[in-house]
Amino acid sequence: MAFYLVQHGKCLPKEVDPDRGLSEEGNEEVTRIANVAKGYGVNVSCIMQSGKKRALQTAEIIASALSPEDGVIEGEGLKPLDDVVAVAGTINPADNLMIVGHLPFMDRLTSHLVTGDVDQSVFRFQNGGIVALDVDKETGSWIIIWTLMPNIG
Repeated sequence: MAFYLVQHGKCLPKEVDPDRGLSEEGNEEVTRIANVAKGYGVNVSCIMQSGKKRALQTAEIIASALSPEDGVIEGEGLKPLDDVVAVAGTINPADNLMIVGHLPFMDRLTSHLVTGDVDQSVFRFQNGGIVALDVDKETGSWIIIWTLMPNIG
């Protein structure tokens, strides 16, 4: 079981799309990462997204590959500057939940789960990448168990 965090795919500039939907490159990268995740047998029960256009589009692309049983839903408290501690208290790795959101929220949530400190960065997110976390059975602490990123360099 795991808990998955995804930073939305690369998006268009505000001047081109005021709602900042995904760019062609963003669509392609998210599709590629979603298909790799599918190939590895990643099982997601639900994809929760922030409600912003780029997060919804990212979630829908991933859902088309992974077919989560409970689909894609809009979650509360997932905006870029929302309180990660409040969200962290609701997470159960047994749920196989995926959250698609934004920086700095994703970075701060990962930091809080792994270190207990929202300001102690532990991972550098990439647009369209997936970070999988789980609770270590021996220590009871959250750990990053794997990542899939569009770029390795």
